[in-house]
Amino acid sequence: MRQIITRFTDDDLYKFTMCCAVIDNYPRTRVRYKFIDRNDTIYPQGFADELRHQIELLENVVITEEEIAFMRRRCSYIPAWFYSFLKGFRYDRRWVNIRQDAEGHLEVEFEGCWSDTILLEVKVLAIISELYYIMTREDHSLDYDDYYIRSKEKARRLIAEGCVSSDFGTRRRASFLAQDTAVKAMKECGEEISGPGRFVGTSNVYFAMKYDLTPVGTMAHELVCAIAGMYGPQMANYLAMKTWSQTYRGALGTFLYDTYGWRIFSLNFSEDYANMFKGLRVDSGDNYRELDLIVEKYRSLNIDPATKQIVFSNGLNVDEAIRINRYASGKCLPSFGIGTHFTNDFPEIKPMNIVIKLLAVKITESWPFYCDTCKLSEDKGKYTGDNATVRRFMEALHLIP
Repeated sequence: MRQIITRFTDDDLYKFTMCCAVIDNYPRTRVRYKFIDRNDTIYPQGFADELRHQIELLENVVITEEEIAFMRRRCSYIPAWFYSFLKGFRYDRRWVNIRQDAEGHLEVEFEGCWSDTILLEVKVLAIISELYYIMTREDHSLDYDDYYIRSKEKARRLIAEGCVSSDFGTRRRASFLAQDTAVKAMKECGEEISGPGRFVGTSNVYFAMKYDLTPVGTMAHELVCAIAGMYGPQMANYLAMKTWSQTYRGALGTFLYDTYGWRIFSLNFSEDYANMFKGLRVDSGDNYRELDLIVEKYRSLNIDPATKQIVFSNGLNVDEAIRINRYASGKCLPSFGIGTHFTNDFPEIKPMNIVIKLLAVKITESWPFYCDTCKLSEDKGKYTGDNATVRRFMEALHLIP
């Protein structure tokens, strides 16, 4: 089997930016993650063995001087010391435990220093997704010439409608080639036509380098989840914003607010941080209701919401992005991070619904126990964590009557 991940920066930017913030603020913290397949997929026989082999192959993937030079040029907010860390970074198979039961269900767990294991999530998800189609031979049916044409048409429609969009599709892509094809098509479309919208870049650092695009991304739910596990969920958003501002000093100012829902975030979202952060990312709930709540909050703080960027990334396709853009016009500066619809939209196959979530954390390696954590968000279907932890967090946040 060929090696699926061969480039160190074949990863989403937010994993690097969060890794940097973790080293800066929580260098001794240890974590546990768990792979979750929301479709309860039956994987082919031997899948666990091949996945284990692919993760072993990651140990030979190191960052190149070309990749460092690109990140220094395009990601000026990342401090210089972080590249010294990346030069010495090596993946380690011992951080990952993989099992497959008799029925074919897959279990993957991760444990280690947070600053190490944080760089596994996106790569492992991309491997699992592509490997599944290879081992089921569904990859043989993928028509990449047609995919290029359809991807270009998606970009054309978004640009014509005034949508500012970027690719967020690394984690559940059909293949490396599928993402490559989509990004290439959208970049070329943006160069060939003019319109009120634009294709601004990709979350994948390698493809941003390959096509001279802007790497896009800031943070994920795991930052807030880890802080909540260590210190409690009530002020986790506030502490996460404080952590982020200490490392990036106002740069990378799009905050992902929905880890524990809008209500508690709104209570944590003070005027100083509302002014510091350039905007918020909507990743769950009803997009229109969430936007209205955000607009109302900014106005209550005497901040003009029309000056703030709102990034929508909640399972979007082109049609939904266009509808949201029309609704948001004049209310904020809307933009769209579109994932699976850009990188796994083949009529021949069904996209996977897989995630890796942080479930436990301890402040330092000297602690004798882990503290469980969870994610609640605005969609109950996106809750992660065991039932007891979810209930405990809901009680702490007064979400249970």
